[in-house]
Amino acid sequence: MSAARDGLSGRAAIVGIGATEFSKDSGRSELRLAVEAVRAALDDAGLAPGDVDGMVTFTMDTSPEITVAQACGMGELSFFSRIHYGGGAACATVQQAALAVAAGVAEVVVCYRAFNERSGRRFGSGVQRREPSAEGAALGWVLPFGLLTPASWVAMAAQRYLHAHGLTPEAFGQVAVAGRRYAAANPAAYFHGRPITLADHAASRPIVEPLRLLDCCQETDGGQALVVTSVERARDLPHPPAVVTAAAQGAGRAQEQMTSFYRDDLTGLPESAVVARRLWRTSGLGPADVDVAILYDHFTPFVLTQLEEFGFCGRGEAADFVAGGRLPLNTHGGQLGEAYLHGMNGIAEAVRQLRGTAVNQVPGAARTLVTAGTGVPTSGLILTADA
Repeated sequence: MSAARDGLSGRAAIVGIGATEFSKDSGRSELRLAVEAVRAALDDAGLAPGDVDGMVTFTMDTSPEITVAQACGMGELSFFSRIHYGGGAACATVQQAALAVAAGVAEVVVCYRAFNERSGRRFGSGVQRREPSAEGAALGWVLPFGLLTPASWVAMAAQRYLHAHGLTPEAFGQVAVAGRRYAAANPAAYFHGRPITLADHAASRPIVEPLRLLDCCQETDGGQALVVTSVERARDLPHPPAVVTAAAQGAGRAQEQMTSFYRDDLTGLPESAVVARRLWRTSGLGPADVDVAILYDHFTPFVLTQLEEFGFCGRGEAADFVAGGRLPLNTHGGQLGEAYLHGMNGIAEAVRQLRGTAVNQVPGAARTLVTAGTGVPTSGLILTADA
């Protein structure tokens, strides 16, 4: 595949990663979680708070960029940004940071996400006290019919996927089992030491047909931060850089926030296809070149459709692809097994794989694919080892 590199490719790298513990009750504020994660990432990068001049986070965040900067002891900021659409923002935070670095707007940018998503706000509880808005109006077409939570929204597409391809819910179980197998070997994972079988998946509590409990990601308290700077500066820092070879955002036609039920086909993820085309074109790589894939796994069905949209296998073939173990997938355990940090912990795992320091290390890993939340406008990254 020929490359059509943009002005961002190869200009910036992730040089620091840091996280809090992942728990169900952190016992401290979301601001403190953010500060702990940011400080840990800066320590990992061999940088000080005063080196930072840029900050990027998500919307739906209670810890603003300038507040975190102040609490960390940073000085002046020349760049700060927030990305919309929940977990779809994860990889886009790195894209924003890399764009700022490549454009000379900032030199060292910190990306972070921190929340008490189990002991405090629980995203899985669905729509609560929503203020009227243009995008929220779309929910008026689904809420009266009982589609109140993210699981119920995904279940619509999941049911159609099984019907269209003549599959059973065991197809989703392949994803759950694979993620929990990696999590069982990861001491940082909430489900460390607790693998599951397909029988466990099938016996788990029904949530919304056809989804069961083990098809749904965790609710986690914790924080994760990443440090981005130029590739040139990265080479003087303690760890091998994870180079941002390609970064993309994507929204499909008739896109809504997890309720895109009026598309012609419910069995795919057009927003992921937009990201995939851009990443492959920009990087010059293809599915066969990827050593490790970190795919957003808030719900198991959308891992399968991502594999298909990115071209790793044909339509309806992803469950067999996962079962065959042909691609190291979510080697940290994913959001199903490690923690639900809106995908930021997945980016950190990709960095560890490139450094050669992952718990479930893939020998010789040099090219990683990372994706962000699906069913919403989304984003993705290709991170590679420094040439």
